Amino acid sequence: MTKYVFVTGGVTSSLGKGITAASLGRLLKARGLRIVNQKLDPYINVDPGTMNPFQHGEVYVTDDGGETDLDLGHYERFTGENLHRDSNVTTGSVYQAVINKERRGDYLGDTVQVIPHITNEIKSRIRKLGESDEVDVVITEIGGTVGDIEILPYLEAVRQLKNDVGAGNTAYIHVTLVPYIGPSAELKSKPTQHSVAELRSRGIQPDIIVLRSDREIDEAVTRKISLFCDVAPKAVISAPDADNIYRIPLLLHEAGLDDVITDRLQLETPPPELSDWTAMVERVASAEDVVTIGLVGKYVDLQDAYLSVAEAVRHGAAANNVQLDLRWIASDDADGLLAASSLEGIDGLLVPGGFGVRGIEGKIQAIRHARENGIPFLGLCLGLQCAVIEFARSELGLTEANSSEFDPTTPHPVIDLMKTQQEVEDLGGTMRLGLYPAKLSAGTQTARLYGEEVIYERHRHRWEVNNRYRADLDAAGLKLSGISPDGQLVEIMELEGHPFFIGSQFHPEFKSRPTDPHPLFAGFVAAAKARRQHAAADDTVNAAASERA
Repeated sequence: MTKYVFVTGGVTSSLGKGITAASLGRLLKARGLRIVNQKLDPYINVDPGTMNPFQHGEVYVTDDGGETDLDLGHYERFTGENLHRDSNVTTGSVYQAVINKERRGDYLGDTVQVIPHITNEIKSRIRKLGESDEVDVVITEIGGTVGDIEILPYLEAVRQLKNDVGAGNTAYIHVTLVPYIGPSAELKSKPTQHSVAELRSRGIQPDIIVLRSDREIDEAVTRKISLFCDVAPKAVISAPDADNIYRIPLLLHEAGLDDVITDRLQLETPPPELSDWTAMVERVASAEDVVTIGLVGKYVDLQDAYLSVAEAVRHGAAANNVQLDLRWIASDDADGLLAASSLEGIDGLLVPGGFGVRGIEGKIQAIRHARENGIPFLGLCLGLQCAVIEFARSELGLTEANSSEFDPTTPHPVIDLMKTQQEVEDLGGTMRLGLYPAKLSAGTQTARLYGEEVIYERHRHRWEVNNRYRADLDAAGLKLSGISPDGQLVEIMELEGHPFFIGSQFHPEFKSRPTDPHPLFAGFVAAAKARRQHAAADDTVNAAASERA
């Protein structure tokens, strides 16, 4: 029978529940178990697709086109499993489903209430993932913090599930904070005690407590928490801050998390096979050479808005045995007379996706700087579109070229709304979303990087390269290195004669994994590394010449 693990959080938000759930998924998979992760989000939005990136961070897109919470990105990167939209549940989607059932008469006139109707809907979403014969363990993270009013229906639902599926088939993990008080030089357990007391007041006794802290937690503190929270000493897991998030599964394994879980769920498995994962972590730690990548975006004040992009660049750096110096550059700072100074010293330029006109000219100016100075460039979605606008203005002489998203009256809409989007009114879930194929052009740099003729990548966009300008762009050197199988949509372009200048309409960051870096990011960092090494060699030659002079 499928086993269910529930991960809750206490004391404060942003403790790392998602990383804990993802790490547990990695460990259980390494033991040969078939796992799937899930996130329950207590906000009333149906999905995060229309939410402000400054409030929510990035929107993570699944193969089936689900617009989901960024924690699904952690789950996929850590476990290597491709998830689906069912792995993200929101309060908005739950209530929408219940209300639709009520309108259809499914409840036969019953008074619709939080218990049992809302909780039953939540339980059905959880158990749906476990109904497959291909799943041994479902790991469900409950967003928010114990004590929040918004998560009460979720806590009640997972409490009930223990009786529904049997106590031996469920495990509850509670992630809490153990703060360090500087003046008294003490780690304090009281916040954890109060958080567990709040959880128990909702009918849930945690089986495991994961203690987050900025330092190692001594045994006296863990014994105290074990005593006051009624949890076995071996099930109080210390999880101090790590220098690399991909080291966390190894630290949690050393602390015994997966041993306690398999014992609790009565799962007989071999020890986890973590050699590839350990080698990846050690390779990152041992890298000495540094590569500086400038990321130009409009949401850089909240770096979670570009979480998957940043992680994919780190994967590329690991593949090339270099340390990553990721420089966050606000697109507004890349515009105007001082734009070049904001880009000084970078070995590569990355322009990620986004929406809206603010900061566009800064991105365009940064791309021109990279194109003219031979700096490796990778543009993602909007990054491709900005590259096309810049090239059309500079090389085709279309000085007023633009996207119809930013200037509906432009005489040269080199980027235009997709035909399938022209009658769309609702914003939520209506873009070109999910996995689509692309045919690569033989002999291109892109085709060499992929090593395949047809690729499948995830998309999230409404605008596209205008086919009216394709021939002119291609003739001037901005080559179509990938198109949709029907030949109607530009998927990827590259600049002829440039060390590395590639833009994709899709989002390759969503398919990059720490042990399997995406080829575009690996190739991009390799080009940046080559540029850094060439510059260092030139500096050495120039220094030697100066000494002789």
